[in-house]
Amino acid sequence: MNRPVEVSRPDPRVARLRSLARLLDSAWGVPGTRYRFGIDAIVGLVPGIGDIIGAVFSVLIVFQAARLGAPPSTLFRMMSNIGLDTIVGEIPLLGDLFDVGWQANNRNMALLDRHLQQPSAAHQSSRRALLLIGAGLVLLLAIVITLGIWIASETVIRVS
Repeated sequence: MNRPVEVSRPDPRVARLRSLARLLDSAWGVPGTRYRFGIDAIVGLVPGIGDIIGAVFSVLIVFQAARLGAPPSTLFRMMSNIGLDTIVGEIPLLGDLFDVGWQANNRNMALLDRHLQQPSAAHQSSRRALLLIGAGLVLLLAIVITLGIWIASETVIRVS
């Protein structure tokens, strides 16, 4: 007796997340170009709160990724994508263009898909990315401290 081959169905939660990411980042195309944009880029046009609103919806994807078992390193990378999108998005005009190009939600879905397909490879890749992000933050901190010391010393010299 032949048993029917069981076909694994895609998780409906992942399909909903993919739809949300598409709506936020790439629902519509710019005619005559390969560029796509979504609600995140449109809402980001509202000064001050637009990018914050976009970030709230983006965090929903990260929350669901955690419920699907994504490791902390992958979740941190996802939050870093959202953080960068939100911070740069606050810059008038440049931030709006960045929103269209960066597409944090699509990047985060790619991270989640990779985790679901190859958990160990995704975890290793996320750990390397965390190390790079950490090194970048240490470098940024060193630059800020150096600039602070330099500005303070220049101020002391001019006051004297």
